[in-house]
Amino acid sequence: MTRRIIHVDMDAFYASVEQRDRPDLKGRPVAVGGRPDSRGVVAAASYEARTFGVRSAIPMSRAVRLCPDLVIISPNFHKYRAVSQQVFEIFRSVTPLVEGLSLDEAYLDVTANAWNEPLGMTVARRIKSLIKDTTGLTASAGVAPNKFLAKIASAWRKPDGLTVIAPERVETFLQQLPVDALWGVGPVTAARLRERGIDKLTDVRAADPALLHAAVGNLADWLQRLAAGQDDRPVSPNRPAKSSSSECTYAEDLTDLNRIRDEILDMAREVADWLVRRDLLARTVTIKVRYDDFTTITRSHSAAATRDADDILRRALALLDKTEAGQRPVRLLGAGVHNLVGLVDLDDEAERWPLFQNAAKLSE
Repeated sequence: MTRRIIHVDMDAFYASVEQRDRPDLKGRPVAVGGRPDSRGVVAAASYEARTFGVRSAIPMSRAVRLCPDLVIISPNFHKYRAVSQQVFEIFRSVTPLVEGLSLDEAYLDVTANAWNEPLGMTVARRIKSLIKDTTGLTASAGVAPNKFLAKIASAWRKPDGLTVIAPERVETFLQQLPVDALWGVGPVTAARLRERGIDKLTDVRAADPALLHAAVGNLADWLQRLAAGQDDRPVSPNRPAKSSSSECTYAEDLTDLNRIRDEILDMAREVADWLVRRDLLARTVTIKVRYDDFTTITRSHSAAATRDADDILRRALALLDKTEAGQRPVRLLGAGVHNLVGLVDLDDEAERWPLFQNAAKLSE
């Protein structure tokens, strides 16, 4: 049986909640986050603000330069969590198979649903309507046979969009996608693939396995399956992400320490970007080194939860210094983050602000 998966993503969630609660903000460019005079960073931007180039994770000082009329609102996480609970109650009234990705984003498997509705498009439309009636907010939804395609579809026509990728349309849809659309491919990995002439999903399919493996390591097989539209991952309720990592096996062993450090920095930057995209923080940074004789070692360091790229990069390099990289040939390198926590799950308000402020460094 073909699955019917829906990915629902609330539109500019924090900013939209503030515009809902303050009618004077409707139609105006709004950013939720810290003050521009204290290294504040944008946590969320309304669509009116986005037309000026304001987006999440950029320094608020830059946002104000881009949009002098920007209205800055301090975040209220308790309010956002309460609205999120309303939204997720709607999801769970339709199906028990709800996998939350953040406060404002989730996968739903509606192959079987409380309404006995056979069309995923109709289920998605009803969910969007219930969200609007209950919260006054809009959401965008993507409907597809699997999670990978549903997530891409939900972003296709934002805000308040609904995009359906029927099984018979999957191939046509895939042929127009760039390599960046693949799950797990961030800017660093995308650049690495493009250096090898792999620019689109169709290129990933046709790539020589050895070439692809040299570029992305153990991700190669997984990316080729995604590029073919294959994704068998189930919708897993109450299963938050526990870690993320990036690694690469090299066609020729690495012996130059500067090259090794650059590779670790690229991987650490990639997982830091991953944390920002998912509104997550990590308490543990790890690296992995496999020498030419296949001896594999890992090193890790735990500290306060962070998603600050500079902090993660600094810790990854410190861990590399505890290995024999540069003294022994290296055939594989990896960097990762573990012990993840959501930003909104931090109870100490004072703990949140430095994290927002440090995120500005990602865009400086």
